[in-house]
This record gives sequence, C-alpha cells and structure tokens, in this order.
Amino acid sequence: MTIKITTAESQVMEALWRDGPLSPEEIIEAVGPSNGWQAGTVRTLITRLLGKKAIKGKKEKAGYRYSPLITRDDYIQDESKGFLDRLFK
Repeated sequence: MTIKITTAESQVMEALWRDGPLSPEEIIEAVGPSNGWQAGTVRTLITRLLGKKAIKGKKEKAGYRYSPLITRDDYIQDESKGFLDRLFK
C-alpha cells in the first residue's frame, strides 16, 4: 500500500526522519519559517499525516511527540516507482 504524501507534507516528514520524534512546536520550528507557514498550517499537515497513517503520535508528560511510521527509503522508493510508472506508462 502506497501512502501519497504531498510536497508540503514531505517537509514535515523530512523533519521527523532527520530529528524525530518531535513535538508539534519542534516541527513548527523546523519547517514553518523556511516555508513561510504559520503554526496552524503545520498543525494541519500533522493532522493529515496522522490520517494517512504516515506518522504516529505518542502522549508524554510534556504533550504529544510525533514519529514516522514509514521510512525515508520506502517513501523514496514509492515516489521513484510512481514517477517511472507515469513517465513510461
């Protein structure tokens, strides 16, 4: 099963692959300023990724921390296969 991740969602995933698990505030700090996104935009992306089962949240004393459920390698492989399928179909 392939999970379709948008370009914007992939920014959140990259932060989690690089530094996860992260709190919502840490994700906002990691991706918001460089993309010109407000906190609400990043929280929406987190919610979408949770719905797609690309990430999971774990409740801790200080709040939620998110981590990826798919590896970066699997994501790149799926994206590459999708690209090649579109190109050579």
